[in-house]
Amino acid sequence: MPLNRRTFLGTSAAAGAGVAIAGGSAVPAAAHGHGHGHGRGPRRYSFTVMGTTDLHGNVFNWDYFTDKEFDDKAHNDVGLAKISTLVEQVRREKGRRNTLLIDAGDTIQGTQLSYYYAKVDPITARRGPVHPMAQAMNAIGYDAAALGNHEFNYGIPVLRKFEEQCDFPLLGANALDAKTLRPAFAPYVMKRLRTPHGRDVKVAILGLTNPGVAIWDKANVGGKMVFPGLEEQAAKFVPRLRSMGADVVIVSAHSGSSGTSSYGDQIPYVENAAGLVAEQVPGIDAILVGHAHQEIPEHFVENKQTGKKVVLSEPLKWGQRLTLFDFDLVWERGRWVVERAGSQVLNSNTVAEDPGITGLLADEHKKVVAYVNQVIGTSTAAMTTAEAAWKDEPIIDLINVVQTETVKAALAGGAYGALPVLSQASCFSRTAQIPAGDVTIRDAAGLYPFENTLEARLLTGAQLKDYLEFSARYYVQTPVGAPVDTAKLTNADNIPDYNYDAVSGLTYEIDVAKPNGSRIVGLSFEGKPVDPAAEFVLAVNNYRASGGGNFPHVAGAKQLWANSEEIRNTIIAWVQAKGSVDGAEFASVDWRLTREGTPVF
Repeated sequence: MPLNRRTFLGTSAAAGAGVAIAGGSAVPAAAHGHGHGHGRGPRRYSFTVMGTTDLHGNVFNWDYFTDKEFDDKAHNDVGLAKISTLVEQVRREKGRRNTLLIDAGDTIQGTQLSYYYAKVDPITARRGPVHPMAQAMNAIGYDAAALGNHEFNYGIPVLRKFEEQCDFPLLGANALDAKTLRPAFAPYVMKRLRTPHGRDVKVAILGLTNPGVAIWDKANVGGKMVFPGLEEQAAKFVPRLRSMGADVVIVSAHSGSSGTSSYGDQIPYVENAAGLVAEQVPGIDAILVGHAHQEIPEHFVENKQTGKKVVLSEPLKWGQRLTLFDFDLVWERGRWVVERAGSQVLNSNTVAEDPGITGLLADEHKKVVAYVNQVIGTSTAAMTTAEAAWKDEPIIDLINVVQTETVKAALAGGAYGALPVLSQASCFSRTAQIPAGDVTIRDAAGLYPFENTLEARLLTGAQLKDYLEFSARYYVQTPVGAPVDTAKLTNADNIPDYNYDAVSGLTYEIDVAKPNGSRIVGLSFEGKPVDPAAEFVLAVNNYRASGGGNFPHVAGAKQLWANSEEIRNTIIAWVQAKGSVDGAEFASVDWRLTREGTPVF
């Protein structure tokens, strides 16, 4: 496929308000693409690279789980339709020929829109549809996108079909074929920008994905692909790109900048390695950062070998922000040299959606809205996750009862059929709810927004105690008598809600006055203290079972059973089969927060 091919649909992005593109490094529009080569001064050229990341299936400013326009406390907006408007404004200001547009991955998973075209009306079917994200990104005119870890969630065939439908390359220099150890996707793309001086600027974009794919999507990639570290692959490719004449090297990395990992020592690579790449690999000018869902308008990292500063930027997820990298080049000794590089982010809530994009995908949007609003049963009472991060709530018990029953049925009559089955679940979203009355697909799916599947692992009483102690680090240590503010009680050390597990089938207290490692009190099974040597079956999602969150013991535990059906579909089928959800039948308080034996709530 020719790398410069673009389709320009939906560029009616005037949408009213002009965004003033301000910031430390922005160049006045007049300087863009002109330079001063006609007088005596050196020849100059300026251009802009725009970047998005972690779009997660968002085209419209719409929340399919609440069935209304997206909104959060900060009044952010989401979606590619908003991004399209910003992109067109930047192209008008800088000159279309002086801009590029790239993405840093996690594109095809995250909303019911993206789910629908992977599973319900899949793009892989004969004469199947074109993925809405491919349609939108083609219309907007992306030049390249790095692979995110969530690209692999639906399996390699869906990803390959999506790749085929895109008018731009999907880049992954460290996604290698397991047999040949050669890149399984294009590692980089080289773009040429025409300058007024008759000397093109060659811009190389190197794509890197997250090594965690090997753990998180083991079922889909095991034996097929391997994922070495970002630093080692960048060190291989950046010198090659420079030798091929690249004037500017940009890395699009689906990897945060913090240098941390969530997977312990399971693989020898760093999860959030973008900063390390900048520090360790000479020859990079800028890195578009992804994966961490953080906003970094502009951050400089000094390369240890050259002392050169590399600019990093991460736009906020779901199309809430657009990064602009501005480059000023000067012609020196027969080549273009980067004189200055900086970055900033634009906020998509400052503009209207591009009607070209919303119109392009109006039919797909309508189909998905109808799908998620199908009624699957009724509920006797309303249930919500609003307090589920610190209280044992019936809505989380619902996940656990479905998982427990599913695993019990799967193991029945076998060698492990007589063992007690426990279940773990997390509060994925604090706004999920099951209403009283009719229950729809979106209600059930909102309770479990990830495409996780279910497994059964064998653990001992002692291992479960360690597991619960690890989970309990999520709470901020709060001394006896100190006031309890729920806004400050959770997410200690930035542990996200999805990495706190409640385990059903046992009873226990979490003493938040105690230090980490000694918080689990009165751990019991059927009214008796848990025997450290006793064996239990844990119904657990594949993310946790494969090492996600780095919980102890579970990744190495014996797998007794695994299922390819998504947990949320299992919940939907369970509700459909029952016809009615009655919390009184399954809700129980198995755990509570205490301080020296006194309940916090």
